[in-house]
Amino acid sequence: MLLYGAITRGDTKPLAKRLLGRFGDLNHVLAAPEARLKEVEGVGDKVIFQLKLIQSVGHRMARARVMKKPILASWDALLEYCQTAMAHRDLEQFRVLYLDRKNVLIADEAQANGTVDHVPVYPREVVKRALELNATALILVHNHPSGDPTPSQADIEMTFAIRDAAEVLNITIHDHLIIGKAREISFRAEGYL
Repeated sequence: MLLYGAITRGDTKPLAKRLLGRFGDLNHVLAAPEARLKEVEGVGDKVIFQLKLIQSVGHRMARARVMKKPILASWDALLEYCQTAMAHRDLEQFRVLYLDRKNVLIADEAQANGTVDHVPVYPREVVKRALELNATALILVHNHPSGDPTPSQADIEMTFAIRDAAEVLNITIHDHLIIGKAREISFRAEGYL
C-alpha cells in the first residue's frame, strides 16, 4: 500500500517483496540509502521519494512525542524516538539532546556523522553548544550500525571527557544511550555514569 503512491498502475506486491527480501524489514527499507534502493529492480525516483517521505513522517511523529516535553518523564517515548531516528543508519551518528532546567527537551542536534564504526566527537563543541542554548542537562546518543550497542572503550572515554567538561559548568549528563538495531544500552543503567 505504501508503494501505491508511487506506482498507481500495476501490482506493487512484487516490488514490495523484492525490497523486503533485500533489506529484511520495513525499517531497513525506509532507512536504506537511495543508491542501495536504486539497485532493486523497479525502484525509481518516485518510489524513493515515497519511501523517504514515509520515513520522514515517522521521524517527525516520534520527535513530536518528545520535543518541548519533560524528557525524563517520557523515557519510553525518547527511546522510541532514538530507535526510529538512528537504529537503521548505515553510519554512526552522534546526537546531543539539550534539556532546560526542568528537563524539557529544547534541542536535538546531530553533532557529528562518522563511519561504520567510529564517529569523532569533540567535548568542547558539545559543551559550547549547551551554553549557547542555556541547557542545564544533556543526554548523549549515538548508534552502532553493527546492531550491537555494547560500548567500546572509546565510547566510555569520550563520555567521561564530555561529563568532565560539562561538570565544570554545572551541566548534568543524564545519560549516554547507544542505539543498536533491536535494543539500546544506557550508560546510567549499566553503571558508567
